[in-house]
Amino acid sequence: MIVAGLMSGTSADGTDVAIVEIDGAPPALHWRLFHYGTVPHPPGLRAAILAATQAETGSVAALSTLNVALGEQLAQAALAEMARAGLTPAQVQLVGSHGQTVWHAPEGTPPSTLQVGEATVIAERLGVPVVSNFRLRDMAAGGQGAPLVAYVDTLLLTHPSEVRAAQNIGGIANVTFLPPLNRPELALLAFDTGPGNVLLDHAAARITQGRLQYDRHGALADQGRVDGVLLGWLLEQPYFARRPPKSTGRELFTNAFAEAVWQRAEAMGLALLDTIATLTAFTAQTISRAYRDFLPCLPEVVIISGGGARNLALLRMLADAVHPATVLPSDAMGIPGQAKEALAFAILAYESWHGRPGNLPAATGASRPVVLGQITADRL
Repeated sequence: MIVAGLMSGTSADGTDVAIVEIDGAPPALHWRLFHYGTVPHPPGLRAAILAATQAETGSVAALSTLNVALGEQLAQAALAEMARAGLTPAQVQLVGSHGQTVWHAPEGTPPSTLQVGEATVIAERLGVPVVSNFRLRDMAAGGQGAPLVAYVDTLLLTHPSEVRAAQNIGGIANVTFLPPLNRPELALLAFDTGPGNVLLDHAAARITQGRLQYDRHGALADQGRVDGVLLGWLLEQPYFARRPPKSTGRELFTNAFAEAVWQRAEAMGLALLDTIATLTAFTAQTISRAYRDFLPCLPEVVIISGGGARNLALLRMLADAVHPATVLPSDAMGIPGQAKEALAFAILAYESWHGRPGNLPAATGASRPVVLGQITADRL
């Protein structure tokens, strides 16, 4: 079965598309990444997404428009990458679309989450059935609705004897602790460690007056020095002391939070480059501290994916923080770092299509395994 996975992450910079050939069933599920690519969001659409994630700038009318506009963008991105792969939509049997999270409140009353990017639009434009809205079924079963990628991490990255951590660094960073097959006494665990690139992207845009959307290769952070006082204040945020299962997003690490960091840094007299260097160390330290505080044991190998895998300053800080663990890109395991989450939602869609659960209660806190998502039929 050929499945296209679509993902627009917390950074909201574009649609990641992974086209995957999948057959079999766990534990003998076979997959081959046929093609992957990223289609950037138009600047106006990205601005609309970021506005929708903030209570101060979101509105019902804008959210309604965004839902359909993003559905169109996801469909066009899928069509573009299918063409680059030499495929027509008729050769693709299924689409798994995560969409764009604009609000995630697993501790709310009731717990809720909202992903936009209208699946009916995707199905209509492609003529292919679409699995979407993956997170809410896990929440209905008492889970956090995240991280769902943990299910795929266990399938693709578990090692016979090596203790591994699969660390994704997107806008938000999340880890899956992967016990080896020969250590049955160790329990699988997955959770959001905290901010990944979300504060770094904000800082890069601020320092360059909007010329950069992110710190390319960590070049800005490399020019600054880490301030221990500001870093200590950042690490005091209550989220980091909470025990898993837990997940977070822009609802906690808001624009207002980012502005508070800058105001504090300015009051301390820090240079702009020192501030982004400190924020980069903040991401690295929250990851390493989460390992020490919550994992059953420290990993021997940390496998990095997501946009943060291209930030060389962040990778150096993280390697120092998790030493003596080896830090490797997921590319070394045959999974391109930029494709991993889109690949994951292709596999989750495949599992849902076959009526099999796609969540891991040990990761999300759900009361039981459940079949994820909703299926929108293709054109008749």
